[in-house]
Amino acid sequence: MGNDPKGAAAIAAVLQYVKTEEEAIAMHSAMAAAAPQMPAVAGQPAPAIKPWGVSGRQAQMQMRNLMQMRTFRKL
Repeated sequence: MGNDPKGAAAIAAVLQYVKTEEEAIAMHSAMAAAAPQMPAVAGQPAPAIKPWGVSGRQAQMQMRNLMQMRTFRKL
């Protein structure tokens, strides 16, 4: 049998993929087993997204970016 580097690389890639999948399954099962032992997080709701605030910050960042690129010129 000859040494086929492409075949060896393909086999190594498949074995690495299988190993990665096995590790992911093992980690998932370990996390699922540990989940009931973890304390519950306080029932605080997530902070509300304020569209006007997000829009304002985006406008400020865009203006600063344009000024940094020197799009605006002093007349």
